[in-house]
Amino acid sequence: MATNWQLHPLRVRYQETDQMSVVFHGNYVTWFEIGRTEWIRSNGFSYKEIEKRGLLLPVIDLHCKFIMPAKYDDQIIICTRVTECSPLRIHFESQIRRIGQASDYEQWSLSGKEQLPGELLVEGGTNHVWVNSSFQPVRLSKAWPELYQLMKDITG
Repeated sequence: MATNWQLHPLRVRYQETDQMSVVFHGNYVTWFEIGRTEWIRSNGFSYKEIEKRGLLLPVIDLHCKFIMPAKYDDQIIICTRVTECSPLRIHFESQIRRIGQASDYEQWSLSGKEQLPGELLVEGGTNHVWVNSSFQPVRLSKAWPELYQLMKDITG
């Protein structure tokens, strides 16, 4: 089911690939971060705004399962959603999917379909903890109740 996914299209650049035209595995972690940033932005906030309030969101755990490689010039989409949220922690689920053309993504996003478009290449996610600038844990429900409520509303 495609509930609460945020989709962000990209085209694989030459610099992201190795000599075999296959995307270097470390780039998927960068794409997960792009997905998180776009998820937050699509919900009316930005990392810049979060950091201005003295909050940071470091990764404490990363999972990445490689199914099929992305290759140079592939049109892909980064799919991101929040699946768990507590006052201290948040979990983002991510998928990297290959689509035929940008129009495939545009058609899907307009249709509201339940299944994500394209072919699944990589799936995984990241766990984060809310901290202050001294890297001390912070309860988001106290530091920024509106943002915490939004995340709770989205994750159900």
